[in-house]
Amino acid sequence: MWFDPACPWAWMTSRWLMEVEKVRDIEVSWQVMSLSVLNEKRDLPKDYRAMMDQAWGPVRVVIAARELYGEEYVKALYDAMGTRIHPGGDHDYQSVVVGAIADVGLPESLAKAATMKKWDAAVRRSHKEGITLVGIDVGTPVIAFGDTAFFGPVVTPAPKGEAAGKLWDGTLLVAGTPGFYEIKRTRTQGPIFD
Repeated sequence: MWFDPACPWAWMTSRWLMEVEKVRDIEVSWQVMSLSVLNEKRDLPKDYRAMMDQAWGPVRVVIAARELYGEEYVKALYDAMGTRIHPGGDHDYQSVVVGAIADVGLPESLAKAATMKKWDAAVRRSHKEGITLVGIDVGTPVIAFGDTAFFGPVVTPAPKGEAAGKLWDGTLLVAGTPGFYEIKRTRTQGPIFD
């Protein structure tokens, strides 16, 4: 799964996938993608552009942690950041980064990676890896399973138990159908972080 810590819908999907791991024979590999990269050449409202500019920080930190300390910190940092951002409501990404780093026991100095452009090439590579599987008309999350890759699903609240497994089964069925591209309806509520 490719995620951006800033995306509430990726957060919901990640919580669902964690449930799927309990009821289906899958093991999720966690990868970074970036809404900042996805949106960098788009004309966006001023407030959303400001958020995209700040959203570089968390993805840089996750990438730096992976490179410096190991793959196991990708999911750990995502969980720590996502918990602070989404159910926690903290949208001060510097505060989120500092707190998440402390939560997972990494050195405080890692927080400097949030403003270091030297990590951007690795962010872009990881992002490109995910987006290449599904095309540029989507965002985060991206999920790949075998030869099947797709955006989403966008779901709230995250299904639990066998309901999570059934959604997984159905998602693989439709996404794996040759020529199948999209199911969509208007969202009538925001993410439910329970």
